[in-house]
Amino acid sequence: MIAWINFAVLLLTSILYLLFYVRSAAPAGREKVIGPKAYQLCFYDRLVSGVLEAVITANYILYYFFPLSTPLPERFPWDWWISLVIALFIGIPATTLLVIGVRDAGEEAMRPKREHIMYGGIYSRLRHPQATGEVFLFLVIALLLNSPFLALYSLIYFPIFVVMCYAEEQDLLLRYGDAYAEYCKYTGAFWPYKRK
Repeated sequence: MIAWINFAVLLLTSILYLLFYVRSAAPAGREKVIGPKAYQLCFYDRLVSGVLEAVITANYILYYFFPLSTPLPERFPWDWWISLVIALFIGIPATTLLVIGVRDAGEEAMRPKREHIMYGGIYSRLRHPQATGEVFLFLVIALLLNSPFLALYSLIYFPIFVVMCYAEEQDLLLRYGDAYAEYCKYTGAFWPYKRK
């Protein structure tokens, strides 16, 4: 019973995480409807999405203790240290990319501001460094918990993050117009490159 409740909460939280993040990434669009308070409301939505992400992490940990009965094995067929090595191999670069993206985005990473300028730093080579790093961390948690089911479930976050990034880009086009459209032409979304 606990396993099914936890899984239901995980599914619901994953959907709410997507919805609140998409809302938080639309200050310019929302401003056209409700005015300047849209930026503050987007900040609150970003906080809620952060809390939901923490709940997802807690659901993963709870799943370790209360797994669903599925055809998949409860644990990977290898020793835990192999999962740890794979998790480190994925997690170190993913976390580094996330941290650099947060640093280079500055306060805008959490609190959208109307007067904010387009980013420099890693953003000159990659449009979504935070998302590119963060999406892999769900898989890292699944590996650390040695759970094949959670590793498979973690794949759901790849399309979720694509939708989140698409929504964010639509709002950035409203905020920055042609400058952002030009930036998108020459800068990779999820893979670093810069066209000349």
